[in-house]
Amino acid sequence: MRDPVVSSLSEPGFAPSFAPDPCPVSQRVRAAPAWRAPTQRRSRSLGIALAVAVTAVMAGCAAQRSTGQAAPYANSEWLQSSANRIANLSVRDNLQSIRRVQLTLYRRNPAEWRKTSATIDAAIQKSWDAVNAGTPPPELRGASGIDAIRLAFDTAPQGFAGDRVAALVYGWATMLKEANGGTWEQTMVDGVNAENSYRAARNMEISLWLLSSRVAPNGQPLLLSTEISDRGRNLVVDRELSKVVARLDLLAAQADEKYRRAALDFSQGWLLGSLGPFLQMAKP
Repeated sequence: MRDPVVSSLSEPGFAPSFAPDPCPVSQRVRAAPAWRAPTQRRSRSLGIALAVAVTAVMAGCAAQRSTGQAAPYANSEWLQSSANRIANLSVRDNLQSIRRVQLTLYRRNPAEWRKTSATIDAAIQKSWDAVNAGTPPPELRGASGIDAIRLAFDTAPQGFAGDRVAALVYGWATMLKEANGGTWEQTMVDGVNAENSYRAARNMEISLWLLSSRVAPNGQPLLLSTEISDRGRNLVVDRELSKVVARLDLLAAQADEKYRRAALDFSQGWLLGSLGPFLQMAKP
């Protein structure tokens, strides 16, 4: 009995447009599974890999615990490296700590804000307007950074007579800006100055010590800051300035390692980019 497929192709009047397949149907049927098997194996492997990746992502999301303090994405972040972002967050938190210290000092030393303003809020706003504008208050006579801090603690007979708290705030803030590379917000062309950051940390420690030890000519504390008494404990100044010191020290340590880390990051990127596919193939 003739093969029905072969006989249909040989009927008179039938003109196929292609040459008959020399491979018999039986061989084609037997060859089909061997042809489809690699595709099935690849599909199965791809499905397993996708399932593993999804599981890993879900596990990572489940393990992550957000503090709720993350800021929304901004367009400027595209111009910042991870180190820039950490430095910018540190500056933000340090300035917030200084604001808390300023409010505490004004509340404990109302005579200071009354030298220039009618209310505490007005004095705070005035001092931060000067910081943002980069223009020191007139009583500082152009001083900034450590020079403004020295004026704030000056007790000479004909010495500083202005708002000492505002002088401290302006000195601290401009010192932080200098340690941050001379900018409030770093980009990839900026960086933390390790030496300036380290010196700023030491100056903040000295400021904290002077706040608790410097006395006025009349023998009274120059500025009331930390309080530990029968009425209670007020440790805002110590706590917040200690946070500033810790952040500055961390930034200084990170900046000290930036060149070494740059070489390591480049080497790791090259290694993973060049040998990564081979390492994946070597896995069982």
